Amino acid sequence: MNDDAVFRWVLLAGIVLVVPIAAYHRLRAHGTGEKLDRRQEGLLLLISIRVVGLSGMLSLILFVIEPHWMAWAALPLPAWLRWAGAALGLLVAALLFWTLHHLGKNLTDTVVTRQHHTLVTTGPYRWVRHPFYVCVGLAILANALVAANAYIFIAGVVVFTLLAIRMRIEEAKLLDRFGEDYRAYRERTGAFWPRG
Repeated sequence: MNDDAVFRWVLLAGIVLVVPIAAYHRLRAHGTGEKLDRRQEGLLLLISIRVVGLSGMLSLILFVIEPHWMAWAALPLPAWLRWAGAALGLLVAALLFWTLHHLGKNLTDTVVTRQHHTLVTTGPYRWVRHPFYVCVGLAILANALVAANAYIFIAGVVVFTLLAIRMRIEEAKLLDRFGEDYRAYRERTGAFWPRG
């Protein structure tokens, strides 16, 4: 079995592990039946995050199905670095599950808060304001390393950059919603990295 075949199985195992649990949390949050106005994040961000994100996800799926379809963006990475990506992926999965558990029904795919939204400051939110975005960034790196693929990495970097831009709108909405509680929380935590 060649390296790509092994790493395809690694990625497939990651998808099978993460997607059902993430889908469960997303469906649970959507179970409120509340309609969210996604346009509040801005039409350009709304469309570009989803289009580029879908492109990156499809690239990963194409690699899992048939690596030759993504060979045009292949990187000559050593096997040890690809295995390091797999190890990082396991850590990201654990952080994601921890994040989703604490986020609960507050989970949305936009900057708008739910009617019964709460300010989450437990679990990974105790140290950083956006652990979900941290998971996205680290998952992009892990998947790009395992697949040894430049396009998966570049599309992911674009998505993460757009999310970081959108974060400013999200934080303004949270400040409007939670006022001084959010301001104090923001002062004691880092956006993506714990404050020292």
